[in-house]
Order: sequence, then structure tokens, then C-alpha cells
Amino acid sequence: MTTKENTSEVALLTSKLDEIVALLASSLPKPPVTVNFDEADAFVFHPSPFELAPVPKVNRVDISLLKGVDHSKKMLMENTSRFAEGFPANNVLLWGARGMGKSSLVKSAHAAINAAHTNSEGVRKLVLIEIHREDIEALPALMNELRGKPYNFIIFCDDLSFDGDDTSYKSLKAALDGGIEGRPMNVLFYATSNRRHLLPRDMMENERSTAIHASEAVEEKVSLSDRFGLWIGFHKCSQDEYLDMIYGYTEHFGLKLKQEQLRAQALEWSTTRGARSGRVAWQFIQDLAGRLSQTLS
Repeated sequence: MTTKENTSEVALLTSKLDEIVALLASSLPKPPVTVNFDEADAFVFHPSPFELAPVPKVNRVDISLLKGVDHSKKMLMENTSRFAEGFPANNVLLWGARGMGKSSLVKSAHAAINAAHTNSEGVRKLVLIEIHREDIEALPALMNELRGKPYNFIIFCDDLSFDGDDTSYKSLKAALDGGIEGRPMNVLFYATSNRRHLLPRDMMENERSTAIHASEAVEEKVSLSDRFGLWIGFHKCSQDEYLDMIYGYTEHFGLKLKQEQLRAQALEWSTTRGARSGRVAWQFIQDLAGRLSQTLS
């Protein structure tokens, strides 16, 4: 055997050994995750490698600026406040019309509750953790990691839904039920979705038409939303509610414009967008502030 052949065999053997070592390393228990939860009150979860990245400045508005959702705001604030104070509370599904402030309400409520309890003795800090839709399968591991920590956690997933052959909803069901240990008492799960049942109608109808026991197949998927003890619906706003949002923003940010002009421009903006919502109102305010050479801070 030539030296060149020997070198080639050694390189191949070394490569195989490296693969074996990597495989063994991946099967070893992971070291405990060290996170300084005093560093921030909001984090973003990354599953691989397992990490909770602090968010120094959360993208949110003051809760007083969220107009047209008073009942929804009251329900979420009461549930979140009870949880922060150590009393029983529910997982929450915020569902309904696009752009009506579902995710904004979660982030604003979190800030408002923490601010209200800053000096309260015996109330643990409320930490918001965002998990991306594509990482839902890692939710049980994240919940287990947070179990027993001296903080209360809200895990938040924005725009949650499932399509086609996606089976990751089973991980969510398992996490919300908590298995034999139960859901950690210091963890709640909040999600927003345009769909009340998190699944498109054609997906449920397909399950019904192809299954041997159609009702059982659909029930398996529809029952996911039943894991949320509190459903909060959001609906399209009226013209008056839309204008209230506009007026609230202009007053808060000190945007000076005659009310007749402001009303006419805001309505024209919503007409060109073909919709009235909190998102459309905020986009108008950004445009108005730019035209007035003012900042939104």
C-alpha cells in the first residue's frame, strides 16, 4: 500500500471518528441554561442552541393608546394581573381581525402590569418570552426549563396557525396540558391568530372527508384551541373607533394639525387602504409625523 493510500484511509477513518464523537456529544445531557432574568423583562427564545436573548427595548406602545378594544384590554389585563400576583390564570388565545392590536395588547399589558407592581412586595417580576411559530416543537422543553424559576413567565407566540401536514400542533397541545407533571405554575402561554381554531377551514374539511371517523379526526385538531382557557376576540373597528385611535396618537405625540384636516386625511388614508384598523391608524400617524417633520418618541 502506498503512502498516498495510507494517508487517504487515515483521513477517512478520522472523519468517521469525528462523526461518531459528534453523535455521542449530541446524545449527552445538555448543561443547564444560565439566564440572567434581571437583565431585561423580555427575551426571544432560540432553540438551537438553546438560548434566551434579552430584548433591551421592546417594540410597544403605551396601553392607553390602544383604542376600540376596551373589553379585550380589560379581560387580558385582569388575567395577567392575577397571574403576576400569584393567583390562578388562563392561557390566552387572542384571535380575529388583522391589525386590531392583538400582539400590541400583549406587549403593552405586560409592561403595564410590571409597572403597576414595581414596588409591590411579594409580587414576582413578569417576564415576556417570545417564541417563533416555527419553534413551537421546542415549547415543552422551554416550559420545563422555566419550571421552578423565581419569576412568572408569559410565553408569547404571534400569528400562530397550522397548515397542511404540519403536526407541530401536537407539541403545543402537550405543552399546554403539561403531561404528568402539569403545566408549570409560573408559566402562561399567550398566542395571537387570525383563526379561532388555529387551523384553516379547508384543512378541517379535508380531515373530515378522508378520515374513517371524521368527527374524531376534526375533534383532534379543533381541540387545540380548547387548551386556551380564555379566548379574546377582535373585530373590525367602526369609523368612530378608527378616528379615536388617530386622535389619541396625535395628542400623545403632539402632532399639530387642525381637526377637520386631520379627520379628512385620516379617512382618505383608510379609504386608500381599503380598511380601518389599529395598524392602518398607526401607519397614517407615521406618515403624518414624517410630513410634519416630527419624531414619534
